[in-house]
Amino acid sequence: MPAATQIGIPTLVRIKPGALPRSGLYLARAARRHVLLLASAGTPAAIEAAMREGLDAQAIEVVARREVASASVEEAAALLPALPARCDAIVGLGGGRALDTAKYLASLARLPFLAVPTSLSNDGFCSPSASLTVGGRRRSLPCAVPFGVVVDTEVCLRAPEVLWLSGVGDLAAKVTAVHDWKLAFHARGEPVNDFAALLSDATVFQFMARPRRDLEGMRLLATALMLNGIAMEIAGSSRPASGSEHLISHALDQISGRPRLHGLQVGTAAYVVSQLQGRDTDLIAAVLDATGFWDAIRADPFSLDEWIEAVRVAPEIKPGYTTVLSSRDCVSEVEAILRTDPRLKGCFA
Repeated sequence: MPAATQIGIPTLVRIKPGALPRSGLYLARAARRHVLLLASAGTPAAIEAAMREGLDAQAIEVVARREVASASVEEAAALLPALPARCDAIVGLGGGRALDTAKYLASLARLPFLAVPTSLSNDGFCSPSASLTVGGRRRSLPCAVPFGVVVDTEVCLRAPEVLWLSGVGDLAAKVTAVHDWKLAFHARGEPVNDFAALLSDATVFQFMARPRRDLEGMRLLATALMLNGIAMEIAGSSRPASGSEHLISHALDQISGRPRLHGLQVGTAAYVVSQLQGRDTDLIAAVLDATGFWDAIRADPFSLDEWIEAVRVAPEIKPGYTTVLSSRDCVSEVEAILRTDPRLKGCFA
């Protein structure tokens, strides 16, 4: 029999109101008492103060604190030699840059990582990879998933609405990603991990059944995004969460004069890609319509020319990565959708 595959999953999960100040209690229960704290630049002082009070109450020592303004391999690697020897966990607090830097550093140092996101703009807080720049170019680098995830739904509810909408868009993208994965199986026999695909689908539908921006909606979205990260760990790839819609977004990151939030890009791309796939368009449209997703796009429209070029470039982003975009030349189809689809009116300039 083949050897069993080892996967990592968070053993500490708290997704509820008031979780942030209890982070110290959660760390104490896990016997982690000396931590490096990496916080996003611009994190509100009150949020970090609430965490520090919780740490102090449990005698958790912050052996060092660093502010993260940009997420790069070079910056993360530079922190490694200065890591205090008594550090027994790394805590990431804030947005994606701090969390990705903390996650990557924890993997380098082989230390447990506690993710404490203060918004839900994408699934990166619990994914088995870190989005970092290498020599100025963005890369997705393999990492261990966090040992713990603490999401204070009250804190996330106070974050700007556009960050929540970005998370909604990233979640909607799982629908087209899973179908692209199945297309790759039929096209060239790429194995599909049925459990990972089922987990990805199930989490999406739970949120889509109640797409509201309130405490319960935050809990559902956080849970769904977290479980999608675990689905990627189970699959051993990003396939449960990333397909042609992500290739378009990656291309935009490279060619756009001003890339937008990841989830806004992939959510819009998922709606378009679903039409190329010939399925699930109404499902994706329903959640984007219900949440006011399109209003955020119209407030800061995309460039039509950049999107057409991104669709042209997208199949080259990951050579050999089969999606609907590699099944045929989709540029003219996408251009027609962007120009004529009534939902996209005002979304492209």
